[in-house]
Amino acid sequence: MAAQCAPPRIAPNVMVVGGTHGNERNAPWLLEFWRSRPQDLASQGLGLALVLGNPGAHAANSRYLERDLNRSFDPVLWAGAGSGQAELVRAKELVDRFGPAGLEPCSVVLDLHSTTSSMGNSLVVYGRRPADLALAAGIQGQLGLPIYLHEADGAQTGFLVERWPCGLVIEVGPVPQGVLQSQICRQTQLAVEAALAVLADAADGVLRLPKQLVVHRHLASVDLPRHGDGSPAGCIHPQRHGRDWQPMGPGEALFLDAGGQTLAYGPPAGLEHELVWPVFINEAAYGEKGIALSLTRRECWPLEASWGEELAALANCLDRQSPER
Repeated sequence: MAAQCAPPRIAPNVMVVGGTHGNERNAPWLLEFWRSRPQDLASQGLGLALVLGNPGAHAANSRYLERDLNRSFDPVLWAGAGSGQAELVRAKELVDRFGPAGLEPCSVVLDLHSTTSSMGNSLVVYGRRPADLALAAGIQGQLGLPIYLHEADGAQTGFLVERWPCGLVIEVGPVPQGVLQSQICRQTQLAVEAALAVLADAADGVLRLPKQLVVHRHLASVDLPRHGDGSPAGCIHPQRHGRDWQPMGPGEALFLDAGGQTLAYGPPAGLEHELVWPVFINEAAYGEKGIALSLTRRECWPLEASWGEELAALANCLDRQSPER
């Protein structure tokens, strides 16, 4: 059998990050796989920077060393008290090297994550930047992935993708922390391949987006019920556990206390008369943040022409080889 030749190297313009959280093992494994088989992601002719997000936490098999790297990309933090924390230093390193004005500038970032929640293969978009929405719509059109639109949450800021002109999170689960699973890796690769195909189509002027974008827009986060000392007074009800992306109405079972009593969902103010779609139910990493699940509203947005135009303008600036069509 003839040996497969690696494609010639071109300047990176899409950063693919794995291991932003060190105990998420699937994306870092994929990075090593792609480095050994670069032809597997070469069909669109895009230059890729394959980056291990948090090497120290990865080596320790810990989510982070001193603070969450994916809440460390606010430049204000880099100049404030505690700026010497490992994750703040690493965030600045990544932006200085791969940011739009960096030594190896990238315009697009794909941040690969896994979750203990039953999110399936899904996308997370932060805010409403047109290019992000177009990229997400293109992937959704190809694979039908659900989209969690995270916005209007002042308690959760400093996300990695926000420091690049275009970017989104690929989130796949469920998988326990620290565990490598072939199916999680396969689903992640499918989403990455779809994202690169959308970018290539945008650069070639052949981007075709669906007529609407279906998003699950963040409304609020809900903690477990707790005792006065802060310890949990209940857990996610078995009728709700594993039912991410499925609607929930007032009065439905949400928690179970230690005595076996069901605690019903009581809507936050303003949501008393509508269904919500919970996501990241029982995500293990969010317990320290006081989040047992997040509530979303399912919305269907008509595609705006400006979204595709902005993505096309960005994609036209990406260095490419002749794509393998």
